[in-house]
Amino acid sequence: MLGVALLFIGAVLIVNGIGLTGRIEPKDSALFNLLVGLLAFLINAIGLIHAGATSDYLGAAGGLLFAFTYLYLAGVQWYGLKGVGLGWYCLFVAITALAYAALALGQDTRVVIMWLVWSSLWFFFFLALALQRSLRFLPAYTVVVGIGTCWVPGLLMLTGRW
Repeated sequence: MLGVALLFIGAVLIVNGIGLTGRIEPKDSALFNLLVGLLAFLINAIGLIHAGATSDYLGAAGGLLFAFTYLYLAGVQWYGLKGVGLGWYCLFVAITALAYAALALGQDTRVVIMWLVWSSLWFFFFLALALQRSLRFLPAYTVVVGIGTCWVPGLLMLTGRW
């Protein structure tokens, strides 16, 4: 199920990155963020239901970090909010993602790198939303992160090439 989630998270990151350039109106992206957030929530809720070990709960919680990001963003976009609260949530997630990277050390270097890159992206959104910093590289970085850490790995997982 992780491959499915990553495929769609990659798509929503690409759409959101393009949206940051002004080419997509926030309300136009809101529905897609809602759909991807709900998909990630459903996948990880199923993971919680079937969880039997601490690692299962940890995996589902990590997926829920993504789900709540996109659900929160959908609300921010739909209602035209500044997203300051979302920015502070992104700081929480950025720090938590560092813990996930540390926990993956010695297991799968690709997963460590993915969590570190995701942590950086959430941190940049903290700077942009909570602290209102202008980050001109953020649209392109969001698209690159979506392609390199979500879309491609998701496709590789779904085709058994991961």
